[in-house]
Amino acid sequence: MIKNFINGQWVASTATDKVDIVNPANREILDHTPLGNSADVDAAVQSAQAAYPAWRQTPVIDRVQPLFRLKTLMEAAADDLARQITLEHGKTLAEAMGSVRRGIQMVETACGMPTMMMGDILEDIAPGIDSQSVRRPMGVFAAIAPFNFPAMVPMWFWPFGIAAGNTFVVKPSERVPLTQMRIFELMQQAGLPDGVLNMVHGGKETVDSLCTHPDIKGISFVGSTPVAKHVYVTSATAGKRVQSLGGAKNYMVVMPDAVMDKAADTALESIIGCAGERCMAGSVIISVGEDSKREIAERITARARAIRIGDGQLPNTDMGPVISQESKDRIKGMIQRALDEGAELLVDGRDGVDELPGYFLKPTVLGNITPEMEIAREEVFGPVVMLAETPSLDAAIEWVNSSPYGNTTTLFTTSGAAARHFCYEVEPAMLGVNIGVPAPMAFFSFGGSKQSFFGDIRAHGKASVDFYTQSVVTIHRWIKDSSIW
Repeated sequence: MIKNFINGQWVASTATDKVDIVNPANREILDHTPLGNSADVDAAVQSAQAAYPAWRQTPVIDRVQPLFRLKTLMEAAADDLARQITLEHGKTLAEAMGSVRRGIQMVETACGMPTMMMGDILEDIAPGIDSQSVRRPMGVFAAIAPFNFPAMVPMWFWPFGIAAGNTFVVKPSERVPLTQMRIFELMQQAGLPDGVLNMVHGGKETVDSLCTHPDIKGISFVGSTPVAKHVYVTSATAGKRVQSLGGAKNYMVVMPDAVMDKAADTALESIIGCAGERCMAGSVIISVGEDSKREIAERITARARAIRIGDGQLPNTDMGPVISQESKDRIKGMIQRALDEGAELLVDGRDGVDELPGYFLKPTVLGNITPEMEIAREEVFGPVVMLAETPSLDAAIEWVNSSPYGNTTTLFTTSGAAARHFCYEVEPAMLGVNIGVPAPMAFFSFGGSKQSFFGDIRAHGKASVDFYTQSVVTIHRWIKDSSIW
């Protein structure tokens, strides 16, 4: 059974219940995650709380030195980290390595905290009076991470939080905790003081304990929209800052002037990459006009049939398994309901490959998708391509904006005027033009809108400084002592 990391030590959970950590490519049980409890959470928070005063007083230029060392250690261990991700999650080695690189970029950006935290000053706001603002850390923060990016997503949060002078508690997904545990071992090697960074494992009780613990100042979360809303409401009611990133339904619009081969390749990779298990994955491809629909359908179906599925550790694998049998059954159920509602089955990937023991699906392509269908409205989180048509770009924009989600959307076009109109009118908060996965880099901020994001301040980039610090404004007046000078 894996252990928690509290006050610089790996310690056993007090919990007795556990969940299997399963390799989704072959169903091998890798280890067991304890379903921790409030006692585990309290021990981690007390450790972070005790470490906070000294860590806050550590100059920011010194706080980032362990992160500089961590970057070097992660680069040296990148291949091992990628293999660990593939083992516990199932995505291909190339996809795993991409997420490791993104995690390293978060560390790189957090190393700039001495500049990012700089305040402002203005002399003579009134005669003889000056004013300044500074950014100060707040205390203990926590992050609750999903299963789909074991290395990257937790690092959207804790490198920025600790660089800003806070201490931290991380709860990785109980399904894929092993990669983040390896990163914590590297952080130990990097020389981070005990108690600054802690880890607890568990499920709902652990999540709720983090959301309500009186000594935690703020919560960062990534997961499904229902859970994101629960975390937001629970944490905000407890008086905490919250950034809670939820689910998505990402529409991709193809104009008649798009470079069709490139659009088809990019859209398909967006939808089936990581077996569709990412909040930035494309979903419904909306072609503007009959000709666009026909050209995209021909290319997508041919490419989808050629995708090679298998163990992500093998070099000839294009797509790995989904995370669990439950996910596989849920995706197949959504496909069947779409067919019942009138969708056309262009490529059927529901049976996967019989000789593979894991949770495999092939890409499925559905045609004749209409806005009222469940599969056109709800997140699939699996390798399902949906093809639809609208008569105009404005009709496509109307469809995009009708969704309760607002994570990302993409337009494929060679027209600057169409791209500007699209980006000006659509409601999602992260936009792409001829980009399949418009995920912002670490030095920009990440987060959607509507039911895809609950809170006010988004993740990583400059927004991380706003979230993990508070602004303190001081007004100075100094009275001249004429007896001295």
